[in-house]
Amino acid sequence: MIDHAPVIGHAGLISTHGTPYNHDAAEPPVEGSAASTSPTPDFEHDDREPRRPILKNLPRLAWRTTVKCYEDSIIGWAAQAAFWQALSLPPLILGVLGSIGYIAGWFGPDTIDVISQRIMSFAERTFSDQVVTDLIEPTVDNVLSRGRVTVMSVSFVLSLWAGSSAMSCFVSSIVHAHDQHQVRNPVWQRIFALIIYLFFLVMAILVLPLVALGPTYLQNVLPQSWGPAVNDLIDWAYFPFVGVLLIGALSALYRFALPHPPPRLRLVPGAVLAGVGFWLASYILRWYLTTLARTGYTYGALATPIAFLLFTYFLGFAIVLGAEFNAACQEFWPSRQNSPVMRHWVTTQTTELTDTLRNRAITRRGPHE
Repeated sequence: MIDHAPVIGHAGLISTHGTPYNHDAAEPPVEGSAASTSPTPDFEHDDREPRRPILKNLPRLAWRTTVKCYEDSIIGWAAQAAFWQALSLPPLILGVLGSIGYIAGWFGPDTIDVISQRIMSFAERTFSDQVVTDLIEPTVDNVLSRGRVTVMSVSFVLSLWAGSSAMSCFVSSIVHAHDQHQVRNPVWQRIFALIIYLFFLVMAILVLPLVALGPTYLQNVLPQSWGPAVNDLIDWAYFPFVGVLLIGALSALYRFALPHPPPRLRLVPGAVLAGVGFWLASYILRWYLTTLARTGYTYGALATPIAFLLFTYFLGFAIVLGAEFNAACQEFWPSRQNSPVMRHWVTTQTTELTDTLRNRAITRRGPHE
């Protein structure tokens, strides 16, 4: 963690940005002059500083990200996230598919079936066949057999709290990566994680029907002569489109989790790294589990939960890695925040306006009043 407090040494006063102030370079401003009444804030000097070249600093950026991952215990955060994701899977599916039953009539009678098929298709591309067959598919079928849930029921409220446990772990790891873990109260951070979970749950309820039924509506709207081309386009671009949506959701998570977030575009590289990293890890893990099953070495009844825990571990590892990468980028190339500039401008304008009104009031009353 970088300490931004001013430091006094033999060279004089050191600014919070690490640049020494040279007292001999210029005379101190005279009281009442423009230099003294309109001081230049520190953030204006940051704009004049040359930016570090990106390509030359990539090795240092990779090393800094590795060091931050070790210092913040990325293995521990990933393991904790894997446990809570495994525990939160049934509540998450219950909350999403059970709540979609309230809006399924807006899109058609087969909405839930189509969404479940899309979920299973996406799970087959992400997890191993054993995890999909023994864990995810029975959970989805069990939730769909119940129909829509009662929002005010005790089981649904408990599912929200249990489902937000994984989100709380992600929020804690993200704020630790950016050294902002002491800004927010721990109790409020747990409640805040529940709010973020509810937000993403509502967005999933609204977006999943559109994503699942979008190809069907597209085929019905376009002319039939375009059918083969549209089918090829959907087969080629559907899952990349879903990947872009997930990266956007991950960028939103990185932004919402931080008390003082950087600009939105600064969080996209970490989200892309997390998405690509999890895809590579899941591909290697599926290959490893398939090869292990062919050789006859299995974990018996524990094979499915262990495989699912490994997938969720790599997912948590990728999310924390993306947060650490964003924090390292912020250290190498600090963002130029506009809020200090705006606050300084508002303060200056308010002071000048107050002085002008006071002088006019004194002039109208006269010097002897």
